[in-house]
Formats: sequence, C-alpha cells, structure tokens
Amino acid sequence: MKAIAHDGYGPPEDLELREVDKPSIDDKGVLIRVRAAAANPFDWHLMRGEPTFLRMMGGRNPVGRSPGGDVAGEVEAVGARVTEFRPGDEVLGVASGSFAEYARSSETRLVAKPRSITYEQAAAIPVAGCTALQAVRDHGRLRPGQSVLINGAAGGVGTFAVQIAKALGGRVTGVCSTRNLEFVRSIGADHAIDYTTDDFTRGPSRYDLIIQLAGNRTQAELRGALARDGHIVVVGGGTGREVDDGGGLWELMSLMLKGMVLSRFVRPRASMFMATIRKADLAFLTDLVETGKLTPVIDRTYPLANAADAIRHLETGHARGKLVVTV
Repeated sequence: MKAIAHDGYGPPEDLELREVDKPSIDDKGVLIRVRAAAANPFDWHLMRGEPTFLRMMGGRNPVGRSPGGDVAGEVEAVGARVTEFRPGDEVLGVASGSFAEYARSSETRLVAKPRSITYEQAAAIPVAGCTALQAVRDHGRLRPGQSVLINGAAGGVGTFAVQIAKALGGRVTGVCSTRNLEFVRSIGADHAIDYTTDDFTRGPSRYDLIIQLAGNRTQAELRGALARDGHIVVVGGGTGREVDDGGGLWELMSLMLKGMVLSRFVRPRASMFMATIRKADLAFLTDLVETGKLTPVIDRTYPLANAADAIRHLETGHARGKLVVTV
C-alpha cells in the first residue's frame, strides 16, 4: 500500500510517499480503508521532534514512521473478537499512521460516521473535536447562560469550541484575526474580537470561562478578563518550541504541576490538559453533528501525495478550521 513516511526528525520536505506493508490486525483490531485523515499539531511536533522531550516518545532515530491520527474510512477487516463493526461500515476515529491507504485501529477508538457528512468532514472531528469538548465541558464546566471567550476561535480546535460552547448554552466570544471576524460569527459566536486591534484582556467585559488556544497571553493577562469565580483552560498558545528556548521539560512540568495544585485552592482557577480520545466523546460529537449543532470546518484538502503541504501550512498557525488529507 502507499503511505506517507519519514526517517529521523526533520521538516515536511522529508516526508515521502512510499510503498509499505499493509498493517496486520489481531483479534481486537479493525483495519480501515482510509478515505481521509486530518493533520494535527502533534503530527509536526513529532515529525520534527520539537520540543526535544518528544524524542523520548518517538525514539532516538525513527525509521519509516507515518504521521496522522485522525481517520475516516471504511472497515476493511475486523478481528475475531470485534463485535461492533463489520467490513463495509463507515467509521471515524483515531488510528496511528493514518496518512496511508490503510490504517489499524480498534473498536474502542472508532464510532459510526454520520451519513450526513463527508469523509473529509468526519476525519476533521476526532482530535480537535475531543480537545474542544473536554476543554469546554469537562475542564471549563461551562453551564447554560455563562459567558466564554475562546482565544484562537478560527483554528482547528477553536471552530469546534465555538460550536460546542453554543450547543451547551454558552454566550460565546471568539478572538481571531481581522479576516476571520465574520467567519467566527458565522459558526455561532455571539461576538468576535479582532486581536490585531483590540486587547480583550484590557477591555470592560469579564468572562466566566476563557479557553486559551492560541497566542502568548500569560495567565496574569487572562485573569484581567475573567469573572470573579471564572476559570481559565489552557490548551495551546505558542508553537511548543518555547519549551526548548525557556528551560526545557522542567519548566513545562512545573507549569502543569502548579496548575493542578493551585487550581484547587486559588480563585480564579486555571488548568491545562492534554486531550484523551474517548469513544463516548466521539459519540457525543457525532450526535451534535446529526442534530445540526456541529459542522466540521475544513480550510483545505490535499491529496495523499501532497501531505507535506498540509503539514507545512499547519505549521504557519493560520489555518481556518482543519486541514485534511484525502486518500
């Protein structure tokens, strides 16, 4: 089969379309004929090995690694102990190395694809959708009627966060660039702020929840825009290279530890997290899709052979919604 792969750590130019063996599956495995796969920041972080502590996860000198985690396609084969899916079923979820014609997953990481959306839209959902859902609902604990500000509202996670917050009854303000103001309103934001001309941390509005997805605003700055009993959830903000430039793994671990400990005792609360892809959350997201409350936003699609272009564009930080590779 054909797959995008690379050896060692390096830039998108190192990605190659290669002939590789089709994945095998065990009794609990599901083999997927990939129709579409979406690019995520983790793909380029692991491809480049940046920040450097990621090389502990990826190995000293990886050979033949295929990027990609989000996947949408058709079930090609299932293991003997798989009961939920059968060949021909349309699915979405996560599968390692999904920038390929076939990818291996399991039934615990997949759900049925809604028939109302395309494979490209389906592939956009898993990682970004689960991240947004967990930020808004689980860590932010947004309740109906509360105000939420989403910094980075036009990006891959941001476009999901805006729609999920509206579906949960929130009053949504999105922060974005000038060119994305009308776009952010069009996907459900009640208000949109242009970060190039307005500093929301110095404005008069106060928010019950702030979701930090982009930019380099400090927690001290964000607290200036927070309501008395509000909560800050940090999901992103920067390229990740700042970890290498500012003291390495220790500083990152220190920030996470402080967030976990202090958020229990200090008001307003602040926390950061790494999303977990859960089947129940995938099902929740597809329910929102089927009821018309959530529509995946795709900036551009790329054929498999041009997957490097998708990663290259993702690295710029200017994608509007998701970037999808079609197979």
